[in-house]
Amino acid sequence: MREQNSPMTTCCGRPINHEEVAQIQETVKLFGNLSRKELTNTICEHLEWRTPSGTNKLDACLKMLEQFEKKGLLSLPAKKQQSKPKKPQIIFSSATDAAPCISGGLKEIGPIEIHQASTRTQVKLWNEYMARYHYLGYHRPFGYTMRYTIQNEEQLLGCILFSGAAKAIGIRDKWIGWNSNQRLQNLAWVVNNTRFLIFPWVNVKNLASHVLGRIGRRIGRDWLERWGFHPVLMETFVDPEHYQGICYKAANWTDLGLTTGKGLVRPQKDYRTNPKKLFVRPLIKNFRNVLIEQKTNIGPRESNKHPTPLDRYGPRQALEAKHN
Repeated sequence: MREQNSPMTTCCGRPINHEEVAQIQETVKLFGNLSRKELTNTICEHLEWRTPSGTNKLDACLKMLEQFEKKGLLSLPAKKQQSKPKKPQIIFSSATDAAPCISGGLKEIGPIEIHQASTRTQVKLWNEYMARYHYLGYHRPFGYTMRYTIQNEEQLLGCILFSGAAKAIGIRDKWIGWNSNQRLQNLAWVVNNTRFLIFPWVNVKNLASHVLGRIGRRIGRDWLERWGFHPVLMETFVDPEHYQGICYKAANWTDLGLTTGKGLVRPQKDYRTNPKKLFVRPLIKNFRNVLIEQKTNIGPRESNKHPTPLDRYGPRQALEAKHN
């Protein structure tokens, strides 16, 4: 006899049992007049399937529903045709014009301040600086993000961005000890230093490593306050054709080696880029335990017998990394 609570499939790291599949089929049948977005929200609520910040895990749920439709398990509402919004063009203004050269040591230029760019005006200025002076330009980040500005008492010195981690990196995943399900479940607890810019007219020795060290001591708390959970590992990619990652080494990041330059294998898609150096830095001592832990609160009827990353570093408990 088939166990109703036995896993039927796994989607984005979450086991789905036979009883839940039957409930999903019933929901789709009963609410077939809803849009796909409304339907996905409803099913996420029923499954209590949420992101680390507590919002419904819509992308993963929609992916699961589309997989079920391909298998003939259900029939989704037709997709609504939506025009893609045009990307806003960033126009460079005098506010981001190059400033006179700043040089010397950290003590000479005064105390360094690091602030979050959170208001619309601050974010707009941050985006303009990044688009104008970073060699990779500016691309709108998706998902969890945290922008910082670097300055002394007189003026801005640079900008830095943290966002979601890369989906799959062989050397990182092997170093952590992840299998694919653990990676899919716990990837959100890794944050990526996506951009780091010290303005071209700023030549201050040890400024970059100083900033990385300072942010490493506060980003967990900032992330918890902004997004409702505490990340446990930072990562970044350095293009060896441009940089060697000296500031990351000086800030106690670990060089894991070169990536392959190949993206995730997907049907009819082939993504390749130059191999990058991958640097990581843990934010807590037991980061591996958190990243390989399986969540047990995967459904509304299942008891949460063991603490999960969401319990330890999510909105329910604002634990300090230093206590772990």
